[in-house]
Amino acid sequence: MTDSLSLLRLYVEWGADDALDPDPHDRLALPTPARNPAPSVQPTPIQPDAGNGHPKPARRPRPPAPPSRATLIDEAVAAARTAAAAADTLAALRAAISGFEPCGLRATATHSVCVEGPEQAPLMLIGEAPDADEDRSGHPFAGESGALVTTMFASIGIDRADLLAAPVIPWRPPGGRPPSVAEARICLPFIERAIVLARPGRVVLLGNLAISLITGQNTTAARMRGRWRDITLPTGPDGAPATTLPALSMRHPLQLRASATARRDAWKDMLLIRETIGNIPLKS
Repeated sequence: MTDSLSLLRLYVEWGADDALDPDPHDRLALPTPARNPAPSVQPTPIQPDAGNGHPKPARRPRPPAPPSRATLIDEAVAAARTAAAAADTLAALRAAISGFEPCGLRATATHSVCVEGPEQAPLMLIGEAPDADEDRSGHPFAGESGALVTTMFASIGIDRADLLAAPVIPWRPPGGRPPSVAEARICLPFIERAIVLARPGRVVLLGNLAISLITGQNTTAARMRGRWRDITLPTGPDGAPATTLPALSMRHPLQLRASATARRDAWKDMLLIRETIGNIPLKS
């Protein structure tokens, strides 16, 4: 009894002076399971489109796919054909070239280099892409290459001023790099139209790029030189028949320094030109 009173006094000192249950319980014994346990209730998920006031969110339409690079190139080629075909004079063609934006070379070049010389000349010289001298001056065969061309034709009695001249593409690629296949495709309608409008008797292709682009063959001057070959140009906008005229392939004048063989071949080609078109007197 004394121990029980002492224990009660200890509880009071600790603050445990409220009874939790009038009956004692064995907290170590297992609880008796309920006979009919209530089933657990799972929450019903909210369905946005089940008529609960939350409309189903609409799907955003996918943005259209950007045009592929091939599509952009084809569109630029078509635009070049349209612009070239619409020109009915060389002056109109120069204006069309100067204002043509779909080719990126125009934005980086200093000048658009176009065909120059008298229409219906016996020869039209078509060179490579404009070099730095041609880009700065805006004239074909300027600088060193122009001086070599003048000397070469003077050696067979032909004044360069009596000839037509043009680069195969009107703009110099940045840094003088070769034009890409796409750039060459875009520029091709302009030189083809220039030949049709200028109406030369024959064409001389100077350099591998001019030869490959105009003839449509992946070849070189070394393989194609030595004889005249016919080239066919597309029909004009008025439904005129395709233009066919002879063309002679030659090395570009700046390539003649490569070897003595190149210079001998160039001289043979110049003699062939002289034999074909005769001697045009030099201007006094």
